[in-house]
Amino acid sequence: MIPASSPRGEAGRQARCVTRYTIMDYPNYNLEKKLINQGYQNIVGIDEVGRGAWAGPLVAVATQILNFKFLISKQIRDSKTLSESQREKIYAELSEKVVWSVGLVSHKEIDTIGITQANILVIKRAIENLNLKPDYLLIDKVSGFKSQIPHQIIIKGDRKILSIALASILAKVTRDRMMVKFHQKYPEYNFHKHKGYGTALHQTCLSKYGPGCLHRLSYKPVSRLGREN
Repeated sequence: MIPASSPRGEAGRQARCVTRYTIMDYPNYNLEKKLINQGYQNIVGIDEVGRGAWAGPLVAVATQILNFKFLISKQIRDSKTLSESQREKIYAELSEKVVWSVGLVSHKEIDTIGITQANILVIKRAIENLNLKPDYLLIDKVSGFKSQIPHQIIIKGDRKILSIALASILAKVTRDRMMVKFHQKYPEYNFHKHKGYGTALHQTCLSKYGPGCLHRLSYKPVSRLGREN
């Protein structure tokens, strides 16, 4: 008989529940500690970036933190609350000190399957690309995700859960660097400045040149500006 305190006991039966937490100024690792005490070893935090962008890929990162106490002094937060220089500094300090992987879904795939399914797919790809087999997943809110691996979908998880917050930073820096490289190939769109999001600058570029090779044509603002071109 499997005891309720084991990873395959009560925690495993509760694994697919959506969990709500009080928003904190800084994420903590209380949930990870609780899971470790229950016997889980490979706890992986996952977040994606680029959902609201009009161009470029969707990017997800799955990360396992081996030393949580070490990270508390690094001011890990939701990537959206950090400046670009702060994110780059954290990336430089930590990207080689944690286990992490990247999942990508292209703009063409987003147009084909829609952003909701693309969001699920990019998370699954990040998990599949890990060099370890996770036994518990902590995922920032996503609709429709299912897995045989015990997991929790956490609303605003990047604000509350340390491993998810770090995943959000690694994903944001990874995607931003990709968009900077795309600027070198498609300089007329200024991807290095707006990273594919619907800023005034991006709208001006779209109005002038029409949608390019990286744009999500299924997004209404992109198709509208394309028709006006």
